[in-house]
Amino acid sequence: MSSTNPNVFAASRNEVEPQLAGVHDPALQLVSDWQMARYVSLLLCRVQQRLESRMMVNTGNWGLTADLRNQVESQAGHTGRESEAYAVAREAEVLAMTETLKLQDIIPEVAASSLMGVIAKLEMIVGADRDIGDPTDFPWPHIASVLRDLKAVAGELPPYRPDRASTRADAARYWQNACTLVRALADEDALLNATTL
Repeated sequence: MSSTNPNVFAASRNEVEPQLAGVHDPALQLVSDWQMARYVSLLLCRVQQRLESRMMVNTGNWGLTADLRNQVESQAGHTGRESEAYAVAREAEVLAMTETLKLQDIIPEVAASSLMGVIAKLEMIVGADRDIGDPTDFPWPHIASVLRDLKAVAGELPPYRPDRASTRADAARYWQNACTLVRALADEDALLNATTL
């Protein structure tokens, strides 16, 4: 099983994380951590989807592939590696999304010490709803309205621009943890299969 990271982790431009000068608000650090975890989980989701698409196209099924004999022969060795990489990518995405959800869960425990911190917490709440729910149900339009009002009074948070090195490091960490998990599950399955024979 490959523990190397796909080239997809490379960012396309040199990006830096914005800092609010002179503001030391725990809610701002929380939103920064949440944005990074969310960004990495979306990145890993794309990796997983690409591998899934590749596996669907390269089924080795003679009725579904273009160049029948050559493609089946060339893909025979790749199918096992692709399914392993897909399993790792899927687990890495789950680990990153779990981190995102954990950060969302601690919103009530973090006290904002500025209006920007309040805006940051509301951004996380509204952003989380975009991912998992219907933003037209109560209270989401109301919370979004309060967020717009606060932004009109206090200003916007700087746009999120993830740091390339941090993104790569986080993605690599989730990838390595996923490799370890998938390897452990494969070893456990092999042990169970060996004992049942």
